[in-house]
Amino acid sequence: MQHFSIPALELDEGDDRRWQERANCLGVDPDLFFPERGASTKEAKSVCNSCEVRLECLEYALRHGEKFGIWGGMSERERRRLRRQRALARRGIAG
Repeated sequence: MQHFSIPALELDEGDDRRWQERANCLGVDPDLFFPERGASTKEAKSVCNSCEVRLECLEYALRHGEKFGIWGGMSERERRRLRRQRALARRGIAG
């Protein structure tokens, strides 16, 4: 099992989404980031891996409770795990 240690990125509360203009996925078929259940996410994640706004994208998904798709290089399952780890860390419990 892989553990993620990604600290929360401080973003403006004004929901500024200008970061999207610099995203690697701009112009890529959105279906790539919303694969059918059980389909590979490898190609979508490869687009995210070198993206300069990957962390902004991930934080956006976490803050807005995105339930579907690849955001910031993570699936919903991975984001759920990260949210859980952050919640435990805030409570001072090792994850």
